[in-house]
Amino acid sequence: MTFKIISSVLAATLALTVTSFADEAIRFVPENYPIGVLNQGDTKHIVLQGANITDKEIVLENVFGQGNGMSNFKYPNKIPAKGTVKIEFDFNSAEMEGQIKPVVVLVDTTGKPYLANMDGIVKVPFIFGEKLFDTGYYAKGEKREWTFYVWGTDKKERPDLTLAPESAKQFSMSAKPVMLNVDKFDQIKEGGKVPGLKITLSTKGLSREGWELKQQSIRKIVSFKSKKYPKATPDVLIVGFWK
Repeated sequence: MTFKIISSVLAATLALTVTSFADEAIRFVPENYPIGVLNQGDTKHIVLQGANITDKEIVLENVFGQGNGMSNFKYPNKIPAKGTVKIEFDFNSAEMEGQIKPVVVLVDTTGKPYLANMDGIVKVPFIFGEKLFDTGYYAKGEKREWTFYVWGTDKKERPDLTLAPESAKQFSMSAKPVMLNVDKFDQIKEGGKVPGLKITLSTKGLSREGWELKQQSIRKIVSFKSKKYPKATPDVLIVGFWK
């Protein structure tokens, strides 16, 4: 009985907005689902609720996430005319940071897509002074080195970063404890009050394998790990071109 009451109220709420969203056969409430604030690497189970605001049944062929982090979708095969719909899935915030706006796509048997929008914020435990580094034109076996600063989001705890095992195959790093002035992000200086790390990342030879065998460009993600924040996925990106 409770489910029927909730369904009736939801359908009634959606009916009030049919005129404003006449082109949308499926209307979700709220229009932008609030994911909220997640710590990087957290997983949240999300339930989207909406309704078919048309007089025709909608038969779904597939439901998927437009972007990373969405899996284990559960959805009905058919949405009755004027009936409600519930989409469930797991959302993992690994590899994300800051403002996020993921989208769930529903596709019916005619190939028509329907979108469910979401928004949220992913908090990271570490802030990198730089996250993009250039090799320039790079020949296999050449040495490259980059130096940058990292500090904690709370500005109180010094990062405990080490290279992830996969990245350690091509890169090495040294980390020096420093106190930083981070008042101006584009002018990070030593000698402040924020505990941080001065990281020197280096390589003596990048490998050329997989898709890079057919590409002139270089794109290497260097991942780090933290014992204090094991779910976090901090990384930097190395780019350039093969000679």
